[in-house]
Amino acid sequence: MKGNSESMQQAPKSFRLHIGLFGRRNVGKSSLLNAITRQQVSIVSEQAGTTTDPVEKPMELLPLGPVLFIDTAGIDDEGALGALRIQKTRQVFERTDLGVVVVEAGQWGAFEVEILRELKSREIPALVVFNKVDQGQPASSVLETLATEKVRVVFAAAALGEGILEFRQALLDTAPADFINHPAIVGDLVGAGEMAVLVVPIDKEAPKGRLIMPQVQSIRDLLDSDAYCMVVKERELRSALERLKRPPKLVVTDSQAFLKVAADTPRAIPMTSFSILFARFRGDLATQVLGTLAIDSLQPGDRILVAESCSHHPIADDIGRVKIPRWLTQYVGGALHFEHVQGYDFTDDLSPYKMVIHCGACTANRRTMLGRIMRCREAGVPISNYGLTIAYSLGIFERALEPFPAALACYRAVVDPAKETV
Repeated sequence: MKGNSESMQQAPKSFRLHIGLFGRRNVGKSSLLNAITRQQVSIVSEQAGTTTDPVEKPMELLPLGPVLFIDTAGIDDEGALGALRIQKTRQVFERTDLGVVVVEAGQWGAFEVEILRELKSREIPALVVFNKVDQGQPASSVLETLATEKVRVVFAAAALGEGILEFRQALLDTAPADFINHPAIVGDLVGAGEMAVLVVPIDKEAPKGRLIMPQVQSIRDLLDSDAYCMVVKERELRSALERLKRPPKLVVTDSQAFLKVAADTPRAIPMTSFSILFARFRGDLATQVLGTLAIDSLQPGDRILVAESCSHHPIADDIGRVKIPRWLTQYVGGALHFEHVQGYDFTDDLSPYKMVIHCGACTANRRTMLGRIMRCREAGVPISNYGLTIAYSLGIFERALEPFPAALACYRAVVDPAKETV
């Protein structure tokens, strides 16, 4: 029971600042992680390449709060096993909010420059830790270059416990501002002292005795915003609204209940879905709104990539594998070819697909989702999400976007530019 109670108290991974440790094999990444967490999280060995898969360690790093350290395998490996390690390490770039380049004091070279370049190209804040300074010092020319590039530098001897406090402070100083000033999920749309009604269908995918993560996170966000919250099933929505003395500021529903909730919610009350809330919270809502318009250009036989951030076991009527394909097939008027990826996997070559449809990414962090949106943009492939796709295929797209005026304006500017400029 101890493990269960601890896991219930931990913040979800998606809410943690993801700190990736990158570097050659055997430079002391694992020692650094063990030292700052004060735990034996990663195996430390004199043999290079001991860490074969990324090792994750959640912890509280005050005053930042919850963080997730990711100790990567060394990415200077060779051979078939090395290639697999490198692939898994590169996946970590996709979800890193703050990058740490770990290097032996006298070993700085093109390899480290390339890691730093990769982090900068993704606009990921980074710092450099020169480890094992008890055995040597970095060249002054390297330090001058990093200073010119305004890269924070830390000197450490992790195995001896030296430089750990400085490393902690550097992490706090380098953390991205958008993590410290985290956007709201829904509270800003409701306001203090106002009410939101959350429509929560209880189906086979709802965990026994619990709600799914977007619902729980939305409830907490409303409470943090000093707003009221009423939670009902879709069958009770009409009755619940009739009992209220004044209408709620917002109704939020699971996307698969969109049609019934739209029918039972008076037109004057704004309505949207959890998935669309998370399109804004985790990613770029406007980009995904415009990506949804690609549905109108789909033709029977087109390939669509459906991506989920979690690795749940799909049920018989799964929303990503059954319901969305069904609704889109009906909308297009012919069979489409759907392919699925889960978890950290995301297809390298997006060119065969006419569009990507992503889940709400409640189990991923915002960096992961923004990275995937960027890759779609670079490949010229439109990206939408579950809630947006469902609302569009069911003909309630504008109504679902009404709580988000800027995103709605982007949509209207494309579909009716003359009207939007009046």
